[in-house]
Amino acid sequence: MASYTESIEKLIDALVKLPGIGRRSAERVVNYILGASRDEVKNLAEAMNKVKENVRFCIVCHNLSEEDLCSICRDSRRHKDTVCVVEKPSDVTAIEKAGSYQGVYHVLLGAISPLEGRGPSDLKIESLLARIRANNIKEVIIATDADTEGETTAMYLTKVIKPLGVNLSRIGLGLPMGSNLEYADATTLSKSLESRRAI
Repeated sequence: MASYTESIEKLIDALVKLPGIGRRSAERVVNYILGASRDEVKNLAEAMNKVKENVRFCIVCHNLSEEDLCSICRDSRRHKDTVCVVEKPSDVTAIEKAGSYQGVYHVLLGAISPLEGRGPSDLKIESLLARIRANNIKEVIIATDADTEGETTAMYLTKVIKPLGVNLSRIGLGLPMGSNLEYADATTLSKSLESRRAI
């Protein structure tokens, strides 16, 4: 069996580390790159570098942004008194695609996972509590994933937010147990937000 050159193997190994890319997919990407023009490859490399250099976390909600405040936090039409708490920036994107939520977000940048050594102090929970205390927040919607880590995180958030006296709800119907928010379709997410339940 013929093997790839050293530089191709190195690129395949790098691509396989990306989520959702197995060896076969990596080989297809490499073959695309080999067939592409130098300009196309250069543009791809520059785009990846730009993302790494320019994208950071919003100083308020921890969503992805190229400025101090993300576009959602800057938007004066959003209902700033309703905060939807999610695990990762891709969850914000998924909910925004559904198009029915008009509040703002708070991204935890993870979920509580004792097996992985990740506790509440490793997440952006303190800044969420500070936001609730400092701003006139009326409702917090917990929209963590419906898997074990997401449910553990939701229970912890309930415990620490309830004493602050805001309305607290959890997204409802349509999300099967063990599922990730970012993979749910827009209609399911929209219905989940509409059918949220008080906790």
